[in-house]
Amino acid sequence: MAAPVDESQYFVREIEKNDGCTLKVNQCYLGDVGCVVWDAAIVLAKYLETKQFYDPSSGVNVWAGRRVVELGAGTGAVGLMAATLGGHVTVTDLEDLQTLLRANTQENQALISTGSITAKVLKWGEDVSEFLPPPHYVLMADCIYYEQSIIPLVETLTLLSGPETCIICCYEQRTEGVNPKVERQFFELLQQKFSCVEIPSDRQDPEFSSPDIRILHIQRKV
Repeated sequence: MAAPVDESQYFVREIEKNDGCTLKVNQCYLGDVGCVVWDAAIVLAKYLETKQFYDPSSGVNVWAGRRVVELGAGTGAVGLMAATLGGHVTVTDLEDLQTLLRANTQENQALISTGSITAKVLKWGEDVSEFLPPPHYVLMADCIYYEQSIIPLVETLTLLSGPETCIICCYEQRTEGVNPKVERQFFELLQQKFSCVEIPSDRQDPEFSSPDIRILHIQRKV
């Protein structure tokens, strides 16, 4: 039996789904950037529910049975949404975030009926063989901020994705400090092997979107 969540360490962010159910995402009172639910994660999670992906009234469910990997998952909010929609999801991050990820997968297990979710360690730039064959989708929210992580991140995307893999990247554009430089470096490196298409706001969730938060679909160049 899974250990109970230690409520003294966590505070909860609730994300309401379109079906009326609520994801309860634990965040840490203390910790690094991965310990909280960033706005880009909520924008991406709600984007996964838009009618182009999921519309029960017309029988559309792109996520059903699809293999999904979330990179830099942090709290796991995005991967949890995909799992509740029927995806078979692996949420990945560094070793020190596994306890939080496991707490959140445990917390929301009752909402996951046809999908599944597993938390695993993945350090960017290292071996990805246990995540192959390439997943149908790779999800990443606010992963573009450390200059030293740009090369390993692109390397991981290259190793992980096949010609059919759709990488959905959501990030908040930040104008201060090194952020613009880091974003520019990421996209310059990415565009050597990948093509990117930005998703307009009218295809995003009407309530959970922002001019500062961009969603991109990224695929390997043929």
